[in-house]
Amino acid sequence: MFGYVSINKLELKVKEYYRYRAYYCGLCRMLKMRYGIRGQITLTYDMTFLIMLLTSLYEPEPVEEYHRCAAHPTMTHWMIMNGYTRYAADMNVAMAYHHLMDDWRDEGKVMSRSAAMALGGAYKKIEARYPMKMRAIEKNLARLHELEGRKSGNLDEVSACFGRIMELLLVYKRDHWEPYLRRVGFYLGKYIYLLDAWDDLEEDKRNKAYNPLLYCQQQPVTRERMQNDLLSTIALCAQEAERLPLVQDAQILRNILYSGVWTRFEQKKRNSKKSCGQVINRERTNTR
Repeated sequence: MFGYVSINKLELKVKEYYRYRAYYCGLCRMLKMRYGIRGQITLTYDMTFLIMLLTSLYEPEPVEEYHRCAAHPTMTHWMIMNGYTRYAADMNVAMAYHHLMDDWRDEGKVMSRSAAMALGGAYKKIEARYPMKMRAIEKNLARLHELEGRKSGNLDEVSACFGRIMELLLVYKRDHWEPYLRRVGFYLGKYIYLLDAWDDLEEDKRNKAYNPLLYCQQQPVTRERMQNDLLSTIALCAQEAERLPLVQDAQILRNILYSGVWTRFEQKKRNSKKSCGQVINRERTNTR
């Protein structure tokens, strides 16, 4: 369900793109330092957004380093790290563990179960470090599984479960900014869940798998309707983010919330048009 919260590279300045990559590479290195290769392969762009949001809000002193990596061993890479990088690495592994367990539980993927078991020890350490947060996440996941088991078509109720999970991730500490971060996370989580459902709709239909859009009362769910629902949800998220005093890296964060999050939706739309064009061309060929 992750991989939706990323940049729109074409809309970023070159220096902003390299700075974003420095946070991303910093997270990759932190995952390896804390959890080894097993942790490193769980790397997602979504947690890079979390690091940049908290860094821009609280402005900690960064550690900037240059290192080589296995993926690109011929050159050194700029890496930015701080305390929020460590926190994001922990949350990244925790969410990857739950995602893999979901794949095993829902689709019986043996490889997912094996990968989850490989992260089991790391997850127990994270659970001991953040017991209340992990219990709250597990509670919301259990509620989400319950709704999915009932084949709920209530998009607001189902997406709200993941919204509450994301709001927990965005809150690093209890302070004046907690309510704002919670609302940013809540609407962002709802957006991710709805976009994931839309992205997987055709595959779930073929595989007869659960998807809330297949049970939605307002059928059929059109692209226009989904675009409107997604737009209203991410607009609320961006509105709450604008209430935060974000200065450092603010333009990169705006790029993600106003443009980057739409990348997968636009990609699916382009693929749909391409498929439709191929069908039309075949029909024209057959009629000649």
